[in-house]
Amino acid sequence: MTAYDPQNIFAKILRGEFSRHTVFEDDTALVVMDVFPQSRGHVLVIPKAPSRNLLDADPATLSAVMPLVQRVGKAVVAATGADGLRLVQFNEAPAGQSVFHLHFHLIPVYEGIALAAHGGGKADDAELAELAQAIAARLE
Repeated sequence: MTAYDPQNIFAKILRGEFSRHTVFEDDTALVVMDVFPQSRGHVLVIPKAPSRNLLDADPATLSAVMPLVQRVGKAVVAATGADGLRLVQFNEAPAGQSVFHLHFHLIPVYEGIALAAHGGGKADDAELAELAQAIAARLE
Protein backbone atom coordinates (compact mmCIF):
# COMPACT_ATOMS: atom_id res chain seq x y z
CA MET A 1 0.00 0.00 0.00
CA THR A 2 1.20 3.52 -0.77
CA ALA A 3 2.48 5.58 2.15
CA TYR A 4 0.50 8.51 3.57
CA ASP A 5 1.44 11.82 1.92
CA PRO A 6 1.36 14.72 4.42
CA GLN A 7 1.11 17.17 1.50
CA ASN A 8 -2.42 16.06 0.51
CA ILE A 9 -5.06 18.80 0.40
CA PHE A 10 -6.85 17.66 3.57
CA ALA A 11 -3.61 17.59 5.57
CA LYS A 12 -3.00 21.15 4.35
CA ILE A 13 -6.55 22.16 5.35
CA LEU A 14 -5.99 20.62 8.80
CA ARG A 15 -2.80 22.70 9.14
CA GLY A 16 -4.71 25.88 8.21
CA GLU A 17 -2.95 26.33 4.87
CA PHE A 18 -6.26 26.68 2.97
CA SER A 19 -9.46 28.53 3.75
CA ARG A 20 -12.40 26.44 4.84
CA HIS A 21 -15.97 26.70 6.08
CA THR A 22 -15.69 25.05 9.49
CA VAL A 23 -18.72 23.43 11.06
CA PHE A 24 -16.93 21.88 14.05
CA GLU A 25 -13.44 21.08 15.28
CA ASP A 26 -12.02 19.18 18.23
CA ASP A 27 -8.87 17.18 18.96
CA THR A 28 -10.18 14.23 16.91
CA ALA A 29 -11.53 15.74 13.70
CA LEU A 30 -12.41 18.72 11.60
CA VAL A 31 -15.85 19.07 10.02
CA VAL A 32 -16.06 21.36 6.99
CA MET A 33 -18.42 22.12 4.15
CA ASP A 34 -17.51 20.35 0.92
CA VAL A 35 -16.68 23.14 -1.55
CA PHE A 36 -17.72 20.85 -4.41
CA PRO A 37 -20.97 19.55 -2.91
CA GLN A 38 -23.16 16.83 -4.32
CA SER A 39 -26.15 18.45 -2.59
CA ARG A 40 -27.00 21.42 -0.36
CA GLY A 41 -25.41 20.80 3.05
CA HIS A 42 -22.73 18.27 1.99
CA VAL A 43 -20.07 18.12 4.72
CA LEU A 44 -16.78 16.31 5.25
CA VAL A 45 -15.65 14.80 8.54
CA ILE A 46 -11.86 14.67 8.42
CA PRO A 47 -10.05 12.82 11.21
CA LYS A 48 -6.88 14.60 12.29
CA ALA A 49 -4.83 11.40 12.63
CA PRO A 50 -2.89 10.76 9.41
CA SER A 51 -4.07 7.79 7.35
CA ARG A 52 -4.85 7.34 3.66
CA ASN A 53 -8.24 5.76 4.25
CA LEU A 54 -10.18 3.11 6.15
CA LEU A 55 -7.72 0.40 5.14
CA ASP A 56 -4.77 1.83 7.07
CA ALA A 57 -6.57 3.85 9.77
CA ASP A 58 -5.87 3.16 13.42
CA PRO A 59 -8.95 1.46 14.94
CA ALA A 60 -8.78 3.98 17.81
CA THR A 61 -9.23 6.80 15.29
CA LEU A 62 -12.25 5.10 13.81
CA SER A 63 -13.86 4.47 17.19
CA ALA A 64 -13.31 8.11 18.17
CA VAL A 65 -14.62 9.65 14.95
CA MET A 66 -17.73 7.56 14.24
CA PRO A 67 -19.83 9.06 17.07
CA LEU A 68 -18.97 12.48 15.60
CA VAL A 69 -20.03 11.31 12.14
CA GLN A 70 -23.42 10.37 13.63
CA ARG A 71 -23.78 13.68 15.53
CA VAL A 72 -22.92 15.70 12.44
CA GLY A 73 -25.28 13.62 10.30
CA LYS A 74 -28.17 14.41 12.64
CA ALA A 75 -27.25 18.10 12.61
CA VAL A 76 -27.06 18.17 8.80
CA VAL A 77 -30.53 16.64 8.46
CA ALA A 78 -31.97 19.00 11.10
CA ALA A 79 -30.39 22.11 9.56
CA THR A 80 -31.22 21.33 5.94
CA GLY A 81 -34.56 19.55 6.22
CA ALA A 82 -33.15 16.74 4.08
CA ASP A 83 -35.30 13.67 3.48
CA GLY A 84 -32.34 11.33 3.99
CA LEU A 85 -28.59 11.22 4.40
CA ARG A 86 -25.91 9.38 2.45
CA LEU A 87 -22.64 8.44 4.15
CA VAL A 88 -19.82 7.84 1.66
CA GLN A 89 -16.20 6.91 2.21
CA PHE A 90 -13.85 5.92 -0.64
CA ASN A 91 -10.78 3.66 -0.33
CA GLU A 92 -8.10 3.93 -3.04
CA ALA A 93 -8.35 5.38 -6.54
CA PRO A 94 -10.18 2.45 -8.20
CA ALA A 95 -12.97 2.95 -5.63
CA GLY A 96 -13.23 6.67 -6.37
CA GLN A 97 -10.91 8.14 -3.74
CA SER A 98 -9.30 11.34 -4.99
CA VAL A 99 -7.87 12.80 -1.75
CA PHE A 100 -5.73 10.31 0.13
CA HIS A 101 -6.54 11.30 3.70
CA LEU A 102 -9.32 9.44 5.52
CA HIS A 103 -12.57 11.40 5.34
CA PHE A 104 -16.30 10.81 5.44
CA HIS A 105 -18.85 12.51 3.19
CA LEU A 106 -22.23 13.27 4.75
CA ILE A 107 -24.51 14.10 1.83
CA PRO A 108 -28.09 15.25 2.44
CA VAL A 109 -30.59 13.68 0.06
CA TYR A 110 -33.77 15.48 -0.99
CA GLU A 111 -36.78 13.63 -2.42
CA GLY A 112 -36.95 14.14 -6.18
CA ILE A 113 -33.59 15.93 -6.46
CA ALA A 114 -30.66 14.04 -8.01
CA LEU A 115 -27.22 14.33 -6.47
CA ALA A 116 -24.58 16.25 -8.40
CA ALA A 117 -21.47 14.42 -9.59
CA HIS A 118 -18.71 13.73 -7.05
CA GLY A 119 -16.24 16.63 -7.32
CA GLY A 120 -18.58 18.65 -9.56
CA GLY A 121 -19.09 22.41 -9.51
CA LYS A 122 -17.85 24.73 -6.77
CA ALA A 123 -20.47 26.09 -4.37
CA ASP A 124 -21.06 29.73 -3.47
CA ASP A 125 -18.87 30.73 -0.49
CA ALA A 126 -21.62 32.81 1.15
CA GLU A 127 -24.04 29.88 1.01
CA LEU A 128 -21.40 27.53 2.43
CA ALA A 129 -20.71 29.93 5.31
CA GLU A 130 -24.43 30.17 6.06
CA LEU A 131 -24.87 26.39 5.97
CA ALA A 132 -21.81 25.85 8.20
CA GLN A 133 -23.35 28.12 10.84
CA ALA A 134 -26.78 26.48 10.57
CA ILE A 135 -25.34 22.97 10.92
CA ALA A 136 -23.03 23.99 13.78
CA ALA A 137 -26.04 25.42 15.63
CA ARG A 138 -27.78 22.01 15.43
CA LEU A 139 -24.90 19.94 16.82
CA GLU A 140 -25.97 18.28 20.07
